[in-house]
Amino acid sequence: MSGRETRWPAPRPRRPGPGAPRARGKASFGQTWWGAAWVEALEGRARLDPNRLPRGRAYARTGAVGALDARPGEITAAVQGSRRTPYQVRVRVRTFSPEEWETVLDALCSEIGHTAALLDGEIAPGVADDARAVGLDLLPGPGELQPRCTCPDWADPCKHAAAVCYLFADVLDEDPFALFTLRGRGRDEVLAGLRARRSAGIGSSPGGPAGAGGLPSADPGVVARDAWARTVADLPVPPLPPRTPGRPTVLGVDPPRESGVDTVRLRELALDAAARALDLALGGESTGVELSLDEDLARRAALTLDDPVAGGGAGRIDLATLASAAGLPARELRRRALAWQAAGREGLAVLRDPWDPPPGALEGARRLLGKGAAARRNRVTLGERQLRLGRDGRLHPYRRGVGREWEPDGPPLVEDPAPDA
Repeated sequence: MSGRETRWPAPRPRRPGPGAPRARGKASFGQTWWGAAWVEALEGRARLDPNRLPRGRAYARTGAVGALDARPGEITAAVQGSRRTPYQVRVRVRTFSPEEWETVLDALCSEIGHTAALLDGEIAPGVADDARAVGLDLLPGPGELQPRCTCPDWADPCKHAAAVCYLFADVLDEDPFALFTLRGRGRDEVLAGLRARRSAGIGSSPGGPAGAGGLPSADPGVVARDAWARTVADLPVPPLPPRTPGRPTVLGVDPPRESGVDTVRLRELALDAAARALDLALGGESTGVELSLDEDLARRAALTLDDPVAGGGAGRIDLATLASAAGLPARELRRRALAWQAAGREGLAVLRDPWDPPPGALEGARRLLGKGAAARRNRVTLGERQLRLGRDGRLHPYRRGVGREWEPDGPPLVEDPAPDA
């Protein structure tokens, strides 16, 4: 077996002894912080359908799982279910690129204690923190675990895959290098990378005497007077935001039918959230939290006016589908979308809420529409055209559309024009 493949024998049954409390939940799997993080990723993956987790723990305790094989990117094991032939389970995890491995090794070498802890069978929390600071998660999250099983159960994960994942948490407790194997490099490769960095002086104190194994025997430290006299360096320039919003991950399997989760709408919401996050990063002011449900519906509908094709380039659903989900006629939602596109929240208020302005406030609208224009409340009408005065003092143009309904007809006028001299 190569250095990038590791096998652990079939675990013994984990039945509690006489009088011992029955193990419950994930407390019996993953006793270290990294083992517990693995269990959290599994149970986070199963959040939509957690019913298989108790059965998975039972399978793990009673010896139904065979030997665990780990290699870069996957764990495999046979699990004895109700049928005579064991089911084959495969749990996939993304491997690191060479550049990402450089980041991991740099994090391990950043402090002498990190390497020492690893050689002692532990992963120092600072290693994960250092890697995360540069955008890399050492421990897989729920979206990275991809369990697959040959059983006919559609759950994600099924009880057989859950059992394998629970037992692998115990493996991680005993051998943290198993995590590195999954990410693409075995124990020997990791240690070789660390030795190369120590030889080059990366992660060790300059000038420090070398001890056993090439590690510095002591940190000479810095004289306080010299440290105080140093010039404080400028803060690093913040990284630029991405040019385009992020794309949501593709679900490994569809959610259960009874969950009520529509993957198309879920993806649309994720894309919308990513677009709003990028807008904030670029200096936008609206988080969307301040909007009412009706206002947010109009905002989302306005997005479909620029991308009317269902499932288009931006991944949005079309206006008709959105209207159906909201229980509104498509024509009415289109009017709201046009109002939002023209003037945001104020445009939607002008569409839906007539009000009584003070005397003389509509004179500018009368002059624009011409002789014969009739005023009623905040609206001035002449034939197929109409101007509505918003509470912001701007005039919002309208025209008669299909079905003789008034529809927004472009952005509002910035100023109320004065009469000719």
